[in-house]
Amino acid sequence: MTNATQQGIRSAKLGMLVNAVLAITKLVAGLVGNTYALVADAVESTLDIFSSFIVWAGLAIAARPADADHPYGHGKAESVAAVGVSFMLIGAAIGIALQAVREILTPHKTPAPWTLGVLAGVMVIKWVLSRRVGAVGAEIGSTAVRADAWHHLSDAMTSAAAFVGISVSLIGSRVAGGSGWASADDWAALFASAVIAFNGIVMLQPALNDLMDRMPGEDIVGPVQRAVQSVSGVLATEKLGVRKAGLTYLVTIHVQADPSLSLHDAHILAGKVKSAIRAAVPQVESVLVHMEPFEEPQVTVDASATHRERD
Repeated sequence: MTNATQQGIRSAKLGMLVNAVLAITKLVAGLVGNTYALVADAVESTLDIFSSFIVWAGLAIAARPADADHPYGHGKAESVAAVGVSFMLIGAAIGIALQAVREILTPHKTPAPWTLGVLAGVMVIKWVLSRRVGAVGAEIGSTAVRADAWHHLSDAMTSAAAFVGISVSLIGSRVAGGSGWASADDWAALFASAVIAFNGIVMLQPALNDLMDRMPGEDIVGPVQRAVQSVSGVLATEKLGVRKAGLTYLVTIHVQADPSLSLHDAHILAGKVKSAIRAAVPQVESVLVHMEPFEEPQVTVDASATHRERD
């Protein structure tokens, strides 16, 4: 198991531990303090536990070496985990929205003021956790870990929305009197559900791109192309393909060289190309080089155009 994979798994384990504590805290506070926004937050934190577990499992499976049944390795498990986390977010958003609407239509008591303190603490903890996990995801290039970081940030955002909603509810009830403002935190939960759904959709796209073998950006493709062109003996390149598999990349490229090269020399040149690519982009795990004879571009002359010029 690589160091990058271990980093990702450690961040997932940390997320599971923190979310377990926060979920229990928010659920108890929400039930005792009469605020569904906090209960919805607890549900979101509970889903965070499962999402972190999915990321952990996905990274562990992706780290397995290639075998006879999986000659290209198990890297796609990491992308599958990211898709699973995204769908969990979207599903949570739908469930929270439905319950929030029911709470809005059902009269209930004004939330307790002390619940604001709970939410303030949750916001700080989840924001710090999101930043830490997001940094790990960016460092190791993991779509699943970055999705997990977004999940933590979504929890912080729902807590912020609940904080605003409960504050409006308390201020409105104190100024206007009565319990007509009690549903403000439910409206906050409804807003938070929209934010969660949006984040789930945003996270789903890069995960699906990885599963569909979409070419990565210039930050990966550019160094690969420049590395190949820097190898002495490479006269031209064509048909470059790069796809992401877990935390690594698989490269396929057609290289044109002197047609008079022997098979032995062509094999050596292909090895130099592989080494150059992996040195330029350490995340590249596998390189397949297809050697082809170089042919000078054929310049065709339009005879009729030449004849017209003479006339």
